[in-house]
Amino acid sequence: MAAIYIPQLVRSPEQTERVPVNDYLPDLLTLTPVQGEVRVTHHGNYLEVEGHAESIVTLSCDRCLQQYNHRIVVDTAELIWLEKPEPDPEPDLLEREIAFEDLVETLDPEGYFQPLEWLYEQFCLAMPPRQLCDPQCRGIQVEDAPAPSQPIDQRWNSLQSLRDHWQN
Repeated sequence: MAAIYIPQLVRSPEQTERVPVNDYLPDLLTLTPVQGEVRVTHHGNYLEVEGHAESIVTLSCDRCLQQYNHRIVVDTAELIWLEKPEPDPEPDLLEREIAFEDLVETLDPEGYFQPLEWLYEQFCLAMPPRQLCDPQCRGIQVEDAPAPSQPIDQRWNSLQSLRDHWQN
């Protein structure tokens, strides 16, 4: 999937580019290829990006650690503002205050839009935060082992007698 040059998008029919997807995404481990479509529309000062795609991933249950297959479906839309990036006045500064209105996705109007990267991000956001193989999963069943009546190592005898004293 090639990057879309944003100024070229204005010259496309209806200022829209449709990118069909039927391939594996780099860095996203899926059992089946990602299948769907990404549609990018130029609206002057912003891009409207819509994505419809699905695939199957193998997840590990948070309770029992068993692996299971899960279908991930991405059906989302996003607005990405187009504005020139401002030069960073203090690039070495590790902490800085950011205004609430600056917390939006922006791209350079003379730059590129990466549909593959955008779709990867949407799949990451669609992953379930709580991964359970079954809602009734009881987790790993641990059986209590019977306590040995006599410590294996004789050096633990005094500790065992102290424990027995406090339990009675």
